[in-house]
Amino acid sequence: MQNRGWAGAQRLGAGVGRFGSVLTLACAAGAIIASAAVAQTAPPPAPATASAAAAQKGAPAAVLDADAFAQIPFFADGALSPDGRRIAGKFGMGGTQVIGVRNLFDPQEKPMNLAVPDQTEADWVQWVGDDYLLVKLRALLPMQDSGDRTYVSRLISIERKTGKITRLLWTLAGQNVADVIWVAHDGTPEILLSAQNSMYLDEGFFPSVHRVNLATGREHVVQSSRDGVLSWQADGNGVVRSGVSVTKSGRMSQLYYRGADPSQQLRTIDRASSKAHESLLDPILFVPGTDNAIAVLTGDDGRDRLYEINMLTQQTGRVLFEAPAGTEIARTLLSQDRSAVLGVTTSDMPDRVHWLDKDMADLQAAFDKSVEPQKVSVEISSLSADRRAMLLTLARPDSPGALYYFSLDGGTMQRVAVFNDKLKQVPVSPVKTVHYKARDGLSIEAVVTTPKGREAHNLPVIMLPHGGPWAQDVASWDYLAQYIASRGYLVIQPNFRGSTGYGADFLHKGEGQMGLAMQDDITDGLAWAVAEGMADPKRACIVGASYGGYATMWGLAKDPDLYRCGVSISGVASLRREVNDFGNYYMEGKYSDDWKAMTPDFAAVSPLNAVDRIKAPLLLIHGRKDVTVAVSHSDAMASRMRAAGKTVDYVSLPKADHYFTRLDDRKAMLDAIGAWLAKYNPS
Repeated sequence: MQNRGWAGAQRLGAGVGRFGSVLTLACAAGAIIASAAVAQTAPPPAPATASAAAAQKGAPAAVLDADAFAQIPFFADGALSPDGRRIAGKFGMGGTQVIGVRNLFDPQEKPMNLAVPDQTEADWVQWVGDDYLLVKLRALLPMQDSGDRTYVSRLISIERKTGKITRLLWTLAGQNVADVIWVAHDGTPEILLSAQNSMYLDEGFFPSVHRVNLATGREHVVQSSRDGVLSWQADGNGVVRSGVSVTKSGRMSQLYYRGADPSQQLRTIDRASSKAHESLLDPILFVPGTDNAIAVLTGDDGRDRLYEINMLTQQTGRVLFEAPAGTEIARTLLSQDRSAVLGVTTSDMPDRVHWLDKDMADLQAAFDKSVEPQKVSVEISSLSADRRAMLLTLARPDSPGALYYFSLDGGTMQRVAVFNDKLKQVPVSPVKTVHYKARDGLSIEAVVTTPKGREAHNLPVIMLPHGGPWAQDVASWDYLAQYIASRGYLVIQPNFRGSTGYGADFLHKGEGQMGLAMQDDITDGLAWAVAEGMADPKRACIVGASYGGYATMWGLAKDPDLYRCGVSISGVASLRREVNDFGNYYMEGKYSDDWKAMTPDFAAVSPLNAVDRIKAPLLLIHGRKDVTVAVSHSDAMASRMRAAGKTVDYVSLPKADHYFTRLDDRKAMLDAIGAWLAKYNPS
């Protein structure tokens, strides 16, 4: 089982029973939220013009420019400082994304902004006390001894008051030098960092654990490396308690454990075989003063449950939470001192917290009650250390949403900013979740976006499969789906078999089916929409990014008469190099097993090898600074399409990354998609 513990960028505070009259304050705040929601979600009165009159008669809504949907969100992947006074994270600024800090109360304090280094992606931002930040950076770099590329991750710390940047353990030569397993919660700027010192299977390949002081840069090793151990875990006191060892093939793993006394020896307490689909015990946190831990276990009924479990006997105790049928536990939210699980999220609503802490649950219930009539969700996204201040996101699937600050001291709430200052919080196109049957009877969930002001009847349709493929689309704001819908298209986002979020059984149904039943599930979604009278089968196209780009290209080849056109964004054209060549990797056997299980013949389902079967026009879009899917995939596909005399266009963006985190790149992508669809599948 993969590690589902979550105590990353959104640091959640410690301290129980300090809310006082929580419901009274929450109800007062609820009235504020309700009035804010009404003001922000209701469209402004339209002027008495001919266009307004036409809209009242059911004519399509005015078409918004791509620029409105392309806006970089004001704030993402960040958190409130422990003292509740500042926010830090990724900010949309000047059309790009920067790492920044903003004081919520003192406009005289100069904002701090840090550009993300070229051809590097910032994975997350995390507070360490009130005066230091950690930023994880990731890049795709060439290996010295081959033509292969590999991901390399590093940490930097930023001193808030001075802006001083410190590279943490950058003298080490390993691939991963950014695995933070503990952060001090007593105000000292110290962390535990698990780090490799080599990319190759020699001395230094297996990580050791360093205690690092962010103020001085001093560090010392608290846990030496151990052959086979690739990951370490610590308790709330900063004691390394467990490590996971994996054989070179990756097919066998074992869990080492020690008690709270750091002088104890590590001992093996669990083993698992990936070939036998066995799961290794995976502690999320260690219960203070005991040999118990909190872990997610999947039962024989396929349900995820959060248990307290004895590490030595592996006997399960109390059940803290049970995921609803057909969902998975997505994240666990820990107290700042890592002594308790405050809440969990599930895959059907990954931003919605099910609070296990009673005070937080009562507060959430009060928020929910206050906004229920407006169909707005209130998500508590980050807490101060004393849990009296918090960041709230007011969101709905048809609006980008806004960020609010709420304090229990007086029950006051203030809007920090809207995430998209072009669209504000005015609803755009309506979104809903549907279910349909695949050709073999399997139930498939999909997200459907209907153009604003249009009835879902005989509309031109765009199939929009997600990336991954181990991912899931949910009914939340999606700028790409909303942009396409704004052009008059019905947009269907199918969660084909093999998608995450629906349990192990649904996930395993993707095995052996990449390019086969996984693709048919997308096709069957189109057939369902046609049978329901929602979509016009003669006006269908397919669009997707990353794996969705693969599904686009393969969809045009597998069913050449189904679609009028396709758009592949950062798509994988040849599966072999991406997923079936692990000869130089540790755990090569498991990686190879996992991917070989997905389809019997990668070459047979690679779009690059099926260009001759494609009939529909194909648009390729790829950023040349993509460090997730190599731009060579789109280069090769464009070349082969042209050589075969096929209709193809290629938008190669010199500064774009995989996620199009620059406004200019995102707008260029949307403009290209809009023009392509208008040309080959006009709405």
